[in-house]
Amino acid sequence: MSSDYTYDEQGQFFPFFILTLTGLVTLPLTYNLLRPSKELENTAPRIKSDFKPKDADLIDAQKRKRLRKERRIKRIITVIVGYAVMAWMVYLIAVTSRSVVKAYDPYDILGVSRSADEKAISRHYKRMSLIYHPDKIRPDPSKNETMETLNERFVELTKAYKALTDEEVRNNYLQFGHPDGKQSFSIGIALPKFIVMDGNGKYVLMVYGALLGVLLPYIVGKWWYGSQRYTKERVLVASAGNIFREYKDDITEGGIISALSSGEEFNDMLKGARAESGLAKLEKRVLADDNSFLTAKDRAALKQLDSSSRRKALALLWAYLGRIDLDDASLDAEKYEAAPVALALTEAFTAISLAFGNLGPIVGAFKTSQNLIQAVPPGSSPLLQLPNFTDAIVKSVEGEDSKEHLTVQRYMELPEARRRSLTVGAGLLSDKQYTDAMSVAKQLPVLQPERIFFKVMGEKVITPSSLVQLVVKARFIPPGSTSVPPVNPLDLEDIDPDEDDLEALMGRKPAKNRATKMEDGKKVETKIETIQPPLAHAPYLARDHSPRWNIFLADGKQGKMAVPPFTFTTFDKPIFDEAGKPTFNVQTLKMQFQAPPQVGDFTFILHMICDSYLGLDNTAQITLHIDDPAKAAAVEEEDDISEPDEDSIAGQMQAIKTGQAPKKKSKDKDSDDSSESDTDGDAGDTSDTDTETEDED
Repeated sequence: MSSDYTYDEQGQFFPFFILTLTGLVTLPLTYNLLRPSKELENTAPRIKSDFKPKDADLIDAQKRKRLRKERRIKRIITVIVGYAVMAWMVYLIAVTSRSVVKAYDPYDILGVSRSADEKAISRHYKRMSLIYHPDKIRPDPSKNETMETLNERFVELTKAYKALTDEEVRNNYLQFGHPDGKQSFSIGIALPKFIVMDGNGKYVLMVYGALLGVLLPYIVGKWWYGSQRYTKERVLVASAGNIFREYKDDITEGGIISALSSGEEFNDMLKGARAESGLAKLEKRVLADDNSFLTAKDRAALKQLDSSSRRKALALLWAYLGRIDLDDASLDAEKYEAAPVALALTEAFTAISLAFGNLGPIVGAFKTSQNLIQAVPPGSSPLLQLPNFTDAIVKSVEGEDSKEHLTVQRYMELPEARRRSLTVGAGLLSDKQYTDAMSVAKQLPVLQPERIFFKVMGEKVITPSSLVQLVVKARFIPPGSTSVPPVNPLDLEDIDPDEDDLEALMGRKPAKNRATKMEDGKKVETKIETIQPPLAHAPYLARDHSPRWNIFLADGKQGKMAVPPFTFTTFDKPIFDEAGKPTFNVQTLKMQFQAPPQVGDFTFILHMICDSYLGLDNTAQITLHIDDPAKAAAVEEEDDISEPDEDSIAGQMQAIKTGQAPKKKSKDKDSDDSSESDTDGDAGDTSDTDTETEDED
């Protein structure tokens, strides 16, 4: 038996080969492009506002530019080309005629049934011979018949007859599938003939060598190097190193802005001639004497920089924060392009500050994020984040000689008549501009704490080194809200999850996606929702940003962070109803950490900082009371609630925590316990804390 290898010059198998290869690339890329985005900015609602800044067109252009980068145009083009090639291959498969080799079947050739005996087969063959014998039949030109084809047909009929009647030929058919015995077979290779024929083999080897020895290692290396270039904050490692070298324990917000300008991302943004283009004009505008927001230290930091790209980046950032009109479309576009880059770099500075643990830089990092999102210089009035507000409007509202800035909350607490008289008038805002500003102010998400306390799930007291939960009960109360309902005391309670909800008990997830509260002395379960606050109202920022609330504990005496920040981006209850009015629902925020290993009272300063708005931060003094384990044991003995059975999940949890299996109480002991009073008053005090909330201006 011989083998005959042929090449698919007619394109019978080549389309299948190309279709398969193209699909292996195109389909995964399609999934990558079409899968739902998990970015918060793509799913959050927006604050309703008609305000557009002067350079709205430039800002929108920068937003579109960033979106094009994020959408990865190259991938989209690759997918389009891939589907075009796949469609072409499907078309070729549909229209190309393919020769189909059927299995040899003598019954089908003779036209007899498989149940026919040898006599019937012989009679049928004789009849066919009288018809198709070359001496009896003549070619039919209308059917394109020739004597050669007629002879071949008669030979096939004869072979089929012998395969069914001659013993030797029949054995060949049964063993090899053909009356002539073993046959040669043909393999069609789905490649054009010129690739491996006519002396082209060396070129094929060169192509394979280039693909496997050069291109593949290059692609893998580029992917690996690209993944290693970035930190988990999606900042270049080189940028994080530069910012680390700029870090100081006493760094100010102006110093943080200067540190951000050292990011390598700005070198990519200001390549080549862009670093020098317009730099002199830019610095002249930024360093003008009437820009009072720049301190002498900030001016000196800008002047002493040697690198043109960094110097321009820092000047652009100050121009953006000061909302300086540069009278140059190119410079103004770069100004709005620089802000999102600096905002991303702020994440790296925050991570570095948290590693050092100094309170000043940590708070400064969060406030720098506020400044960048709202395009407001450090130390300026929070009122500047309202639409149409300028320094002149702020001076009219706060007074020329005021040394303290008003927050939006305090401004909205002014009587309507006085607020309007300070804001509307000649050289101030028009009625329409004032209405727009008030509309945005009444939609700002001010998270106001109502109760803050520590607890340990399932325990009456907090013991050393136990897993403590810091629970913050808070409500969103937008500035200027009227008729705010009182808090339902039941909403301020925190019910432990069920005993069988191990995931919730271990703090890995909410309690079975439901919340439990007491109503009329009964437990009522409500489904936990995932609610996003509106996107930050940031008309000058060339990207969307979803607000984040950072809550952490600090040691006020030492100026150090005590418990790292917990970041909250979603909440469990609606913030606004369908009509856009605030719901004043109590939101529950929980943070879990390990208690100090000593017994005593530990006083912390709790910081609640929103990264998107100025003046919405809160601080509160809170005390964590750690009891002696012996007291905890005494409280448990006096408690009228029986200990969990050792076979229950609660009993197993207690055994893990204490290292001892729970004791089973006798009936007499249980009856004695039922007549005793509840726990000492001291036990209840551990859940309540002294909270003195102060608004930071």
